[in-house]
Amino acid sequence: MCGRFTLTSPPEEIARVFELDSVPDLSPRYNIAPTQDVATVCARAGGDREIRLRRWGLVPPWAKDPRIGSRLINARGETVAEKPSFRDAFRQRRCLVPADGFYEWAAAARGPRKPHHVRRPDRSPFAIAGLHERWRVEEGSWLETCTLVTVPANARLAPVHDRMPAILPSEHWDLWLDRDRKDAAALLPLLLPRPDSELEFTPVSRRVNRPEFDDAGCLAPPPPEEMP
Repeated sequence: MCGRFTLTSPPEEIARVFELDSVPDLSPRYNIAPTQDVATVCARAGGDREIRLRRWGLVPPWAKDPRIGSRLINARGETVAEKPSFRDAFRQRRCLVPADGFYEWAAAARGPRKPHHVRRPDRSPFAIAGLHERWRVEEGSWLETCTLVTVPANARLAPVHDRMPAILPSEHWDLWLDRDRKDAAALLPLLLPRPDSELEFTPVSRRVNRPEFDDAGCLAPPPPEEMP
């Protein structure tokens, strides 16, 4: 599961990395949580990319209650092409979710689970494979939502958590975003854990456990009272 992530990179860096003509003035986010708006990158009809905000927690078009989104924040890569909640979006509405880190919680011998922040060694932004949907609200407007695809953790992260986001290398972005590609045989092989050398993780304060805290303090080392 991936239940929190970060996007603190400046908008101009996000525009450069994702080859975007423009990026909204995104504030640094240190503790992005489910049901909040997140940045997503999609392909327009002409093939160029655009960034849009969508609520994290996918609401399928057939849902009777949008609160189902709080249970659909992640889609397992192993079943994403088959599960009714995700299969249509997997075929037709794929996106990239920019991030520069994510959090996972490791079991402790005693006491609360211990949060860790996982990121690339160079701190640069990366793309998590995502899906998006539109749900019509009663007034006739649309609710735009998304979910993050997850895969089994790599060997380095496995002691902390058994799952991780599906991070796509840039050479696979065009294929993932291609509206004309709908075959699982071509898309599912992209959903792999990243090599151990591409990620590092460090313990952080349990401040991140509370979604109302969204500041650099979430990345601070654990204070003495939280240490073993």
